[in-house]
Amino acid sequence: MSKRKRHAPEFKSRVALEALKDVEKWTVLASRIGVHSTRIHQSQLKLEKAVV
Repeated sequence: MSKRKRHAPEFKSRVALEALKDVEKWTVLASRIGVHSTRIHQSQLKLEKAVV
């Protein structure tokens, strides 16, 4: 059984910023980066909450 991937905070913030740009859908972004779309949405919400 393989271990779960652990991404660096820099990677998560970069993904969240790309999601905020809203250039492509989360599913397309997720497949390009290699993470689940739920991760992208959660990172985006976390970034928005931190900025406000």
